[in-house]
Amino acid sequence: MTQIAFLGLGNMGGPMAANLVGAGHAVAGFDLVREALEAARAGGVGVAASAEAAVEGAEVVVTMLPAGRHVLSVYDAVLPRVAAGALLIDCSTIDVASARAAHARAAGAGLASLDAPVSGGVGGATAATLTFMAGGAPEAFARAEPILSAMGRKVVHCGEAGAGQAAKICNNMILGISMVGVAEAFVLAEKLGLSHQALFDVASTSSGQCWSLTTYCPVPGPVPTSPANSDYRPGFAAALMLKDLRLSQEAAGAAGAATPLGAHAEALYAAFEAAGHGGTDFSGIIRHLREAPREA
Repeated sequence: MTQIAFLGLGNMGGPMAANLVGAGHAVAGFDLVREALEAARAGGVGVAASAEAAVEGAEVVVTMLPAGRHVLSVYDAVLPRVAAGALLIDCSTIDVASARAAHARAAGAGLASLDAPVSGGVGGATAATLTFMAGGAPEAFARAEPILSAMGRKVVHCGEAGAGQAAKICNNMILGISMVGVAEAFVLAEKLGLSHQALFDVASTSSGQCWSLTTYCPVPGPVPTSPANSDYRPGFAAALMLKDLRLSQEAAGAAGAATPLGAHAEALYAAFEAAGHGGTDFSGIIRHLREAPREA
């Protein structure tokens, strides 16, 4: 049994912390939202009065927070209270620069650290089937792997500090682009009089096959478990996809990489969110594409 502090008990963090409890670990959690704390308590997580209280005596500190500024702020608050020899694991999806800054803060306090963002959404967090993309020293990864394995199905060491975040934003740029492409194909099929099922049956076994089609199909019917069958309830909200696409474009700008399709996907999701659909599943972008005028 490992003593674990879990900071950030939202839609993802709450079930992840509960899975650690289910794996036999002692988990003390904290979140600023009372409802999140109560849900975590119902999942067996011990609720602390503050982030600083949660980390007292912890052997591992896991964070799952909205943005880089939140991670760095929490690290600044809790590092003086973290026990010597503890391991810090940040599972948030944040920019690479902030991830590396978090590693630097941990190193300055004499602590090992890992950036380990996740893929798999709320369903994966609940079912403990997440994929973790980890960046940090091999020794830190070796210590973290059993903890991450209690929350996910696959754990990949991607490289040194920040490599996990780099892998996450590249992966989600692919996802955002591919969902737009699949949605565009279904919109075109509709206008050509081709049924959803016919396109799915062809593309899912041909060169158009991809995860956005076969697992997360953006139209109801062909994949019964996709959010399209439940009025696009997330799932993975469009606002979160936009966040990840923006991170990818920030990274592309800093690295001097040309990502024109990533930039266009970002613009489409920005328009979708601006129209009031940020809480819709990201596959709901098909609704925006149906209404968009054809560009000359």
